[in-house]
Amino acid sequence: MHYQDSLHVAAAQVNADLGQVDANLERHLAVIEEAASRGVELLVFPELSLTGYGLAGSVMQVAMPVEDPRLARLAEACGAMQAVVGFVEEASPGEYYNALAILQDGAIVAVHRKLNLPTYGGLEEGKWFSHGSELTLAQVRPGWSATQLICADLWNPALVHAALLPRPTVLCAPINSASGIVSEDFSNEQNWLLNVRFYAMTYGTPVIMANRYGPEGASHFWGGSRILGPRGEVLAEAEDREQLITATLSRTAIARARFELPTHRDADTPLIRELMAGYR
Repeated sequence: MHYQDSLHVAAAQVNADLGQVDANLERHLAVIEEAASRGVELLVFPELSLTGYGLAGSVMQVAMPVEDPRLARLAEACGAMQAVVGFVEEASPGEYYNALAILQDGAIVAVHRKLNLPTYGGLEEGKWFSHGSELTLAQVRPGWSATQLICADLWNPALVHAALLPRPTVLCAPINSASGIVSEDFSNEQNWLLNVRFYAMTYGTPVIMANRYGPEGASHFWGGSRILGPRGEVLAEAEDREQLITATLSRTAIARARFELPTHRDADTPLIRELMAGYR
C-alpha cells in the first residue's frame, strides 16, 4: 500500500458561548468550511468546544447522545477531513462524559471520553462527569493515525505512555486552559508548552494542541494553540486571538525522529505492567 508522506493538519483556536450549543455549532461549521478550503485533512477543536467549560449543574441541559442530529450535521460537513470536536456525551440518563467526537465521511468514527477528571484549584470536573475508561485511536489516512487525549489526560504520564504505545502518527490534544485556574503560582501558559513539547520530542510524535481564546465569566482562556513536529519543534503557533492555524506533517520526519530516539522501540511494556502491578 502506498502511504502519503504528508498530512495537512490544523488547530482551531476559538472561543465558545457557555451552554449555547446551537450558536457554537454554527461557529464550528464555519471553521470546518474554512479548513476544508485550505486543504486540511485533520482538524482539532478545543475541549468542550460545543458547550463551553464552566457548565456545573447545567451539564445535563447541554448533553447529547452520539445519535444527536447536530453531530451528524457536523460529520456531514467534514467530508473526507477528520475533525475532533468537544462535546458532553449522554451515555445513559444521568451518565455524562466530557468527550470528543471524531468525525469523518459523514459519520462518528470514534468517541474519546476524558479519563483524568481534575478536581483541584478551580477545576470541578469530578463533580459533574463520569470517568472514561478507554483510549482511542482513529485512522486518518493510509499510514496516518491519531490518538486523542483531553486536557488533564496529558498530565497523567502513564496515560500518555499507554496512548502512544500503539504508535499513532499524531497526538491530538484539545484543552480548555484558563489563566490561574490551578493556582496563582502554577503557570498554565508556561507549563502546557513544556508538557506538549516534552511528549512530542520524547515519542517522536507531532502534537496538535487546540486551546480556547477569550473570556468565559471571570475566566480568561489564554490560547497558545500550536502544532509541534516530532522533535518538539513549533510548526505553527496561534496569536492572541481566535484563529485557525495549519501545518504540514511529514511521515519521513516522524520516522527519522523515532529511529534516532527509539522510545517506542525500547518501551518494555511487559516489565512496566509487572512493575505497575506491584503498586496495586
